[in-house]
Amino acid sequence: MPENLLVAFGLTLLAGLATGIGSMLAFFTSTTNTKFLSWMLGFSAGVMIYVSMIEIFVKAKDALVGSLGQQTGNWLTVAGFFGGILLIALIDKFVPEQGNPHELKKVEDINKSNVRQTDHSLLKMGSFTALAIAIHNFPEGIATFTAALQDPGLGVAITVAIAIHNIPEGIAVAVPVYFATGDRRKAFKLSFLSGLAEPVGAIVAFLILMPFLNDVMFGLIFAAVAGIMVFISLDELLPAAKKYDEGHLSIYGLIAGMAVMAVSLLLFI
Repeated sequence: MPENLLVAFGLTLLAGLATGIGSMLAFFTSTTNTKFLSWMLGFSAGVMIYVSMIEIFVKAKDALVGSLGQQTGNWLTVAGFFGGILLIALIDKFVPEQGNPHELKKVEDINKSNVRQTDHSLLKMGSFTALAIAIHNFPEGIATFTAALQDPGLGVAITVAIAIHNIPEGIAVAVPVYFATGDRRKAFKLSFLSGLAEPVGAIVAFLILMPFLNDVMFGLIFAAVAGIMVFISLDELLPAAKKYDEGHLSIYGLIAGMAVMAVSLLLFI
């Protein structure tokens, strides 16, 4: 696995930097392509759900059953899966409401604002949103890093899915900060920094988890990663996709994401 370290760090960094892409889109496009955004968010959810349940959960189970036996391994796999869900649910619960990253913004919102003096309430909202997204991104960074470390092909799939869902989060940070200050650079910087929580998660995983990364630890982490990704898909991606939905595009995207992931697993991973 050590030879995959640079690949794992690189993929995690790419996923995190997608928040910066979101803020750039907010500044350099005049309208939000809601149809495309709905489809892509659905696609990302499809990739995450399929790869979590078909690949990551199964790998976790194989590792734990192989190390601890059928009964103990199965129970720990399930415990790790729901433990991951509980972890991300608790993170979500304690995020301040005004900074909740689920409240996505549109690019058009910037053009409706004539604010050019600092509005402290909006600035606070943008800062809370950046903090909330950073908190959400931290476990995603651990998930991407550990997956890429074990299987770079799987890491690429997860990176693509997480990067897609980070783009509207970047918009969610940039819009209120720009409202408050009229400063594109400051809005971009906060958006960019919120995404850096993902590579920070990778560094923490490397420093703390790597020395203990045997089959049992790997199985537990992968089971938790599967749970985290399923929760993110159901709690964040699909509701956001439905918000922008037109004519079931989000569901078509979901099915397309599952199909692409299924073919990828058969051909490349």
